[in-house]
Amino acid sequence: MNRGLRAVLWDMDGVLVLSGELHYEAWTRVLAEHGLSMTRGQFEETFGMNNHNILRRLYGHRLGAAEAHQIATRKEAAYRELARGRVQPLPGVREWLARLSEADWRQAVASSGPMANIAAILQELDVWDAFDAVLSGARLERSKPDPTLFLQAAAALGVPPARCVVVEDSTAGVEAARRAGTRCIAVTTTHAPEPLRAADLVVDRLDHLPQDAFDRLVPEEGL
Repeated sequence: MNRGLRAVLWDMDGVLVLSGELHYEAWTRVLAEHGLSMTRGQFEETFGMNNHNILRRLYGHRLGAAEAHQIATRKEAAYRELARGRVQPLPGVREWLARLSEADWRQAVASSGPMANIAAILQELDVWDAFDAVLSGARLERSKPDPTLFLQAAAALGVPPARCVVVEDSTAGVEAARRAGTRCIAVTTTHAPEPLRAADLVVDRLDHLPQDAFDRLVPEEGL
């Protein structure tokens, strides 16, 4: 790994785009087809985890592997249908992607969502070219707060975790960043500030970040 490089590892839902309501609508629609339900509280508690771990936490042994896979697959297809033409980048996203690229930061998407979802959203937003790597944690045995996805993203970029900044909106994601040994900026799009206090910096919107926010967390080598 090149220790002179710096990187930003972006979560997607709640960071690049506000899509929580679309996910909740997809979950409730598909679970109802199977005689199941998800409360708003359960959705908020598990947001940021992959589907395997969400279903295991909420329904345990009530679901067999085949039915759980069917629900997860159908839910993500429903989400992509709902998202088409309805998503916009959150304030400050385009500006920060461009500014960081100009300053030679490497950038990756590290989302718990399936790769098909990530691809659909990045295409909708027209921001594919901003990223040097795109990773999905959907097939990982352990999802956030496990640090594996962020460690994989750092490795894909060739940047040590200590020189990476994770941008997250979920408590699970902030904890995953902490465990990975990265710095972390949390955005309060889906959670109040207090549950995100383990992050290095908590902000309500990315366009409210100071212009030197990333540089202060990971200074340029030699400064």
